[in-house]
Amino acid sequence: MARIDPWGSGQITDYEHVFKEFGLKPFPEKWSSSLKHYLFERNIVVAHRDFDLVFQKIKTKKPFVNMTGIASSGQLHLGHKADLDLFFFFKKSGARNYFSVSDLDAYLSRPDSSVPSIKKAKQNAVDNLAHALALGLTEKDVYVQSQGSRKNPRRYFEFSLELSKKITKNTFEAVYGHVDLGKVAANFLQYADIIHPQLEEFEGKMPSVTGIGIEQDPHARLTRDVARRLPYDLEVPSFIYFQHQSGLREGSKMSSSLPETAVFLNDSAKDAERKIRNAFTGGRPTAEEQKKLGGNPEICKVCELLRFHFPDSKKLGKHIEDYRSGKILDRENKQFAVDFMLPWLEKHQEKAKEKRELAEQIVSGQN
Repeated sequence: MARIDPWGSGQITDYEHVFKEFGLKPFPEKWSSSLKHYLFERNIVVAHRDFDLVFQKIKTKKPFVNMTGIASSGQLHLGHKADLDLFFFFKKSGARNYFSVSDLDAYLSRPDSSVPSIKKAKQNAVDNLAHALALGLTEKDVYVQSQGSRKNPRRYFEFSLELSKKITKNTFEAVYGHVDLGKVAANFLQYADIIHPQLEEFEGKMPSVTGIGIEQDPHARLTRDVARRLPYDLEVPSFIYFQHQSGLREGSKMSSSLPETAVFLNDSAKDAERKIRNAFTGGRPTAEEQKKLGGNPEICKVCELLRFHFPDSKKLGKHIEDYRSGKILDRENKQFAVDFMLPWLEKHQEKAKEKRELAEQIVSGQN
């Protein structure tokens, strides 16, 4: 069986092969048209595992668990924003919300070159959380992994250790190709994050959903397998899968470890503009050829950035078609993205500064 590396920087391009190999179901158009959000409208959400259970709860306005988190292994970039936007959508749809600030995961699963200490993971966590709060997360949504889930921290940690007896070394190695002890420990915390809201000490049995990129599917498969082995009355957790925004360079994944591939939420206007203007495009070798033959938005990283973040779908659709037809050249396409992105970043960073003190209090456990 082929493997997907959830910790790697490689980019998945052959979705059909992954669907077939790992049993993912394509996300139905009838659901996408019903769920009024850009991630669905623009086909950024591409697959699911048992999302029908959650879809029915949304339609009947009944509760379900909405769980996600971000490992504090570095600065947040635009590629993380889809995770948060999806979380906010489900929150507005009536969910019970659990957002993990995953400081332990970051330290355990990343090499010392990127996260050399728990202290560094917590510093990253403060920065990440300030941005997440600025984007719309609230204090009630959040728990810090090293402090345990808010309602019952002791039960959270007890449960994460309980899970360690529900998976074998051979199973872990078969899925991931190795048995790195730090990653093993981090994974048990991830499984606990996703499953624990259904314990009786928290929300009780109900469908749950976690949005992830396709490269995170190994975690999803083992989470679901572990949930089936537990001596509790639980729904097997559901997952939906979105395309991750790829890096600004050709063939790259947007990654915290590759700074030139990503626009970070901390980037200065100068750095953000430079990265956008240096991005790989779908243009032709000359302006004359592009006017005649048009650009290729399907491979253009600037068009992809706009597809993931520009809020007006109608205006974006016209812009993309003008680029495809040759009415817009690469320099105009990049200018359009710069004119949108820089004011958004400036406004967002002002909000993040205002949220910094609250983020410090939450991560330190003083709130």
